[in-house]
Amino acid sequence: MRSSRDGRRRGRPLLGRHAAPVGAAARRTGPARGLAIDLGSSGTRAWVPGQGLVTGGPADLEDSTRRPVRRGRIVDAEFCAGLLDRLADTALGAHRQDSVIVLSHPVLAGPEHRALAGDLLAALGASCAVVLNSAAGAAAACAGRLDGGPVLVVDMGAELTEVALLVDGAVVDARQTDAGLSDLGPQSPPAELVGNVIDMITSMWRQDRHGAVRGALRRGPVLTGGGALRRDITDRIAGCLGAPVRITPDPSTAVVRGAALILGSVLATAGAGPVSVRPVLPR
Repeated sequence: MRSSRDGRRRGRPLLGRHAAPVGAAARRTGPARGLAIDLGSSGTRAWVPGQGLVTGGPADLEDSTRRPVRRGRIVDAEFCAGLLDRLADTALGAHRQDSVIVLSHPVLAGPEHRALAGDLLAALGASCAVVLNSAAGAAAACAGRLDGGPVLVVDMGAELTEVALLVDGAVVDARQTDAGLSDLGPQSPPAELVGNVIDMITSMWRQDRHGAVRGALRRGPVLTGGGALRRDITDRIAGCLGAPVRITPDPSTAVVRGAALILGSVLATAGAGPVSVRPVLPR
């Protein structure tokens, strides 16, 4: 199982609050349609207001032999561009000048990845494009269950595991390991994956000078991603921390649903009205 036990740390806010616009700002009488996309290592999830989840993983729009994203990084820009274009065509049609597209990326995605994501979005021709970090998306998806204090978001995906500390909606610290569920064998216990999560939280706690991590742990970390669907993982994390954990509704779609909520706020500002996003029950 590939891992980086101490992860990577950033001590500055990442992408400000919820998102960083990379295209033209939405006008009040402008965008009326939208598309939220979570471009993950295991596949692409997309949400359209009024329709809900339109693709939920390695779907028809993807070639199962090719993955444009590996370990949370875009590795095949050309294939990714074609995938996003086909997805936008299906959801929004060929003319997208009155639309908003929100795309999530890993919290610790580097500047090259963020710039490439912005370029790919700009090429789709939407009137407004927003690049959103995944922790903000996951937090937005369960905002009604949070109390407004500091939040620890643990995102356990297929090829990447991230822990992010959010204070007032901004990511102020984060860790990442290049390992996830796909690195576990059929009979492999989740001990190493859980150990990575605990190591990252412990490292953040030791660096925390203001008590935000302690406060977030008292409330319980928010667990999302495919790993949050496994009781053997979530119970071990709770046991090791000696703290409760909060599992987002339908955790495998939490990021795209959170992105859809933020998309809804952009559309509402533009005069299109609020967007309601409900969890999709696992089948």
